[in-house]
Amino acid sequence: MYSSDSERDRDDTDGRFREVNRDRLVLASVVFAVLFSQLLLYPGVSTLVEALGADATDSAFAATPLDASMWFLVAEFAAYVAFVGVWGVASDVAGRRTPFIVASALAGAVGYAALAVAPSIGGGVSFETVLLLRVVQGAMTIGAFSLTMTMLMDLEGGHGRNMGAAGIAIGLGAALGAPIGGQLTTVDPLAPLVAAAVLLVCVGGLVSLVPDRAPSDRRTARAVLSGVRRTPALTIPFAFGLIDRLTAGFFALVGTLYFQDTFGLDPAATGLLLACFFAPFALLQYPMGALSDRIGRVPPIVVGSICYGFGIVAVGAAPTVATAALAMIAVGVLGALVSPATMALVTDLAADGERGIAMAGFNVAGSVGFLAGFLVGGTVAGTYGYDVAFLAVGGLEIAIAIVAVPAFLRLSIDRSARFSLEIDGEPDDGET
Repeated sequence: MYSSDSERDRDDTDGRFREVNRDRLVLASVVFAVLFSQLLLYPGVSTLVEALGADATDSAFAATPLDASMWFLVAEFAAYVAFVGVWGVASDVAGRRTPFIVASALAGAVGYAALAVAPSIGGGVSFETVLLLRVVQGAMTIGAFSLTMTMLMDLEGGHGRNMGAAGIAIGLGAALGAPIGGQLTTVDPLAPLVAAAVLLVCVGGLVSLVPDRAPSDRRTARAVLSGVRRTPALTIPFAFGLIDRLTAGFFALVGTLYFQDTFGLDPAATGLLLACFFAPFALLQYPMGALSDRIGRVPPIVVGSICYGFGIVAVGAAPTVATAALAMIAVGVLGALVSPATMALVTDLAADGERGIAMAGFNVAGSVGFLAGFLVGGTVAGTYGYDVAFLAVGGLEIAIAIVAVPAFLRLSIDRSARFSLEIDGEPDDGET
């Protein structure tokens, strides 16, 4: 029995707090599993494409090991760009998230499994067919990733905290996926594909444990898209998301090959060096997201991006494995400062019924960034060398921060798009 209404209210609040924290943890685990499965393939990508037949073909997409690796990664992210908006609009129109996540996760698992068995089908399939399977797998997988992040947007409790949870899941997935993927590759080049398929099946079951909090008002696709177009300020976090993911794509392909060519590292050691970035990037996401709830989004995004760009240049200038590892750790810390604040800004600006397409737009920008990281990084490195490639990518990160300052100043003047409000001594989570 409750002795007063205040005790009942306090108990209800505590219960609600525990429920939100539990759901945040489950959703973050789903994001982790999807990113973990993706990163399993990266450290041994050159070995994987060889096992998939890239070395036994005269395909223009596999003229060199770098070309085959690049197009294998590009195929997935091209599908991300093409289909992430479809998943987002469908979810907002239906007013549901969970069924779409389950369907995309299971279909993505089938895609990974198809790639794993491709070499044994009739003596192998063409590399073009491999790339087509990769496109299908990417088109399905992006739905689970983007819509799970949208479910985190739907949670109460602070946008910075929720996006910090997403960020720590992304970072941990990448941090652990890279070294474990390298180890799996040494066992069998196709093992990362099998592991990824199994993980996505688990994702389909895990996300069903969380209540679907999507706004239930049904809207037409036209209305959802029109609402997003009426919020041009979303282009600010989209632009930062693009450049930040460009740097990630750059490290995934060019950084991997750079470490192996320059320092003679094998896939397992390369995965550990990549983890020097992803470990601090992951572990600091939640506290950095909570920090942005208190101080606003501008300082973490602008100052963090400038320092992050200089850190990338420092990685390319590092003369030894030890100094490269230290530089990667510093870049990871700075990335953790920028990432959750950028994602939280999307949530701050998007209307409740447009979060699916808003997060899809952010992920489109991010996927384009990954593509640019592969294509621009690979092209510049192949033409001008690794030093110029690191300088170019680091310079882009610095430039976007400097160019965006006037836009941030204009946005901060508009009180309807403030980054954080003080309500009863607590920072607003963007839901008022």
